[in-house]
Amino acid sequence: MSLIGIYLRGLAMGAADVVPGVSGGTIAFITGIYGTLLEAIKSLTPRNLRLITQQGFSAFWETVNGSFLLVLLLGIVTSILSLARVISYLLDQHPLLIWSFFFGLIIASALHVGKQIKNWRGSYLLMLLLGIALAVLITELKPSELTASPWIVFAAGSIAICAMILPGISGSFLLVLMGLYGPILAAVKDLNLVLISCFAAGCGLGLLSFAHLLSWLLARFYYLTMSLLTGFLLGSLNLVWPWKQTLSTYTNSKGKELALEQANRWPGDFELLTQQPAQTVSCITMAVAGVALVLLLEKISSKNTKAS
Repeated sequence: MSLIGIYLRGLAMGAADVVPGVSGGTIAFITGIYGTLLEAIKSLTPRNLRLITQQGFSAFWETVNGSFLLVLLLGIVTSILSLARVISYLLDQHPLLIWSFFFGLIIASALHVGKQIKNWRGSYLLMLLLGIALAVLITELKPSELTASPWIVFAAGSIAICAMILPGISGSFLLVLMGLYGPILAAVKDLNLVLISCFAAGCGLGLLSFAHLLSWLLARFYYLTMSLLTGFLLGSLNLVWPWKQTLSTYTNSKGKELALEQANRWPGDFELLTQQPAQTVSCITMAVAGVALVLLLEKISSKNTKAS
């Protein structure tokens, strides 16, 4: 796998992680680097760190697949820093179109993850239904609002990163539930190095801890885990459904009015209830574009796998 290919995958993962409802782990899975990513993260252990003094830095770098991790991380960081402002603007100015695009992304991602299960059994279907139910339950929770102090941001990072590397769960959405998505996105846009550093440190701790558990689950209960993750993806569609009617609002600590409770509506009902155009044709087009993008990534990944 070329370094350019790894960097481009990092860009795609970073773009996904900025968006509530879309997971960078899903992108890693679709583009064929998920297993490599987990193994590389798992290798960052104190034992391997001792290789630096015992056998030199090059031995450590090779053991942890350092080039892969560094280039992927550069792609993720580049994408987050460059897209945070753009995504924030688009969600504010064109919410229906952008959420429709994400809706298409998640549908195609669910199909991709579900295809990993060759023979569906009753136990797999139960895990699928459990994943759907859990995701819907989570997406129905009302957002809280925590103060974005360094320790709170550190804890939020350690929790959110666990979701960010899972296909089907969005770390950004967990930040929304904690009421920290806006503050952290603003910190990235404003280059608030204190909050960014605390969040990154929390992500590092959570990532190193969770990667071992996830790798263990995939090694021993692969199809059950894939069934659960497919359910998470399907259930998360409840969050990214474009046509939502705001039922109640709240004012955050900065005086901005935000949605507290929303209900999904069909496009025609959305127009009647909100007096806003549903943009149905444009939204369907964007959803199809999202599906097409995932299929394209899947095809490119398949070609690269065969070539290697």
